[in-house]
Amino acid sequence: MIARKTTLALVGVAAFAAAPATLAAGATKGKTRKVSVNDNYYGPTKLTVHVGDTVDWHWSDEITDVHDVKLNSAPKGVKKFASDPLAAGDDFKRKLTKAGTYKIICTFHEEEMKMTITVKKKS
Repeated sequence: MIARKTTLALVGVAAFAAAPATLAAGATKGKTRKVSVNDNYYGPTKLTVHVGDTVDWHWSDEITDVHDVKLNSAPKGVKKFASDPLAAGDDFKRKLTKAGTYKIICTFHEEEMKMTITVKKKS
């Protein structure tokens, strides 16, 4: 019983000692920016974020057509991404880790449904 209490106490001390490092890591975490996915448009169509921010595309909870989010062009070295075809109430998130311009399209409505995301370095 004493050995178990000692072990629990040591685990508690280790967790407490690690807390400042965990808090510091969380402080550098990027923000999440919301984009609405509506029938044949993203809102907003132009967005500026910082390196490390996450973009969360959210499909309206109301009945909407099926749409997707596809990275059409990006800064050199950025791996292309695309969501599955999604509909009402769904979300697709992507963390943007490189500065530059990202062009996003819906492959079902390429002509009218597009957006530009500018990712800036944190100052």
